[in-house]
Amino acid sequence: MSKIKMPNISRRHLLQGTAAVAGVSAAGLPIGAHAQAKGKVVVGTWGGDYARLLNKNIEKPILIPAGWEVVQDQAGDPQRRSKLLAERRLPRGTTDIQGLSAINMYQMFEAGVIDTVDYGKLKNVANLLPSMKYPYGIGHIYSGKVVLNNPKLVADPKSYADAINPKHGNKLGIIDIQYQYTIVSAALAAGGSITNLEPGKKLLLECRKAGARIYPTNEAFAQGMKTEEIGVGVMWKARAVQWQNSGIPVEAVTPTEGTLAYVSGFVIPKNAPNKDGAYAYMDAMLEKSAQEAFAVDMGYNPTVTNATVADDLNKRIGFTPDEIKKLVDMDYKYMAENDVALKEWWDKTLKG
Repeated sequence: MSKIKMPNISRRHLLQGTAAVAGVSAAGLPIGAHAQAKGKVVVGTWGGDYARLLNKNIEKPILIPAGWEVVQDQAGDPQRRSKLLAERRLPRGTTDIQGLSAINMYQMFEAGVIDTVDYGKLKNVANLLPSMKYPYGIGHIYSGKVVLNNPKLVADPKSYADAINPKHGNKLGIIDIQYQYTIVSAALAAGGSITNLEPGKKLLLECRKAGARIYPTNEAFAQGMKTEEIGVGVMWKARAVQWQNSGIPVEAVTPTEGTLAYVSGFVIPKNAPNKDGAYAYMDAMLEKSAQEAFAVDMGYNPTVTNATVADDLNKRIGFTPDEIKKLVDMDYKYMAENDVALKEWWDKTLKG
């Protein structure tokens, strides 16, 4: 299989492009009588808020009225990636489209289990930011990994190093499903790099020994912040906005080391039973209304140029020109090659 190298500058370009624009379970619900049934599309996705908002902003208003039956297959991305690999030899898999981070989209492409995208099948592709147009998937939304703190408990952190610090004891929260980005954030905090993670692993072990709490999901971490069980951690800036809107006392701080960029997107398994349904889902997620709704509901930046984000919201979810210059891209190839070992270390050493 030919190797595709994702240039580091792309994440920076995506933010610059959108900044310019911004200024100017199961969803298998009854199909309306007016719509002609088109079949079932099975969507692999995380659970929690993301799954709920896929239903609210994409499935209910766009796909179901058009005649699609949508079923969500909810699980963490490691479990869903394992399932894709386990099903690779089957003529028909069990999902039509999968939601993954940009790192894991690349990993599954390199593993040979997902299709290249036929962009000619997407009417909304003209509005897609070029940096979100991967050969093997499409960027749905994006944000960056920032420091979150409750100022009552942890005052004025300025960096990953201030947040991922043993001095916080059990007031530091770590999110289990964010293991990849957490390890890299810790590496940057400890003087390592995106491909030198050992300093970060050592720092995380020190934090864990000091009492740092590990939460299974983003939503569990939010509950910990809400009850003041914890007062600091690292998380997507988008989630900080969402949680602020719900009354959770958190502030978002852009780390001085530079912010790790995060893209969430969708891919189509090679053995997807309903590829027409998968393309319909991709097209629906790029609709202007869906993109704008995710910005409002979840605090993520749109990946299409025709979405309008109010100035006050853009100031909360976006990044300044200086922050854009300091964005840090993950090394997709390195992370794909080392993911199994990193997950094993995380589960057996850090958590164990």
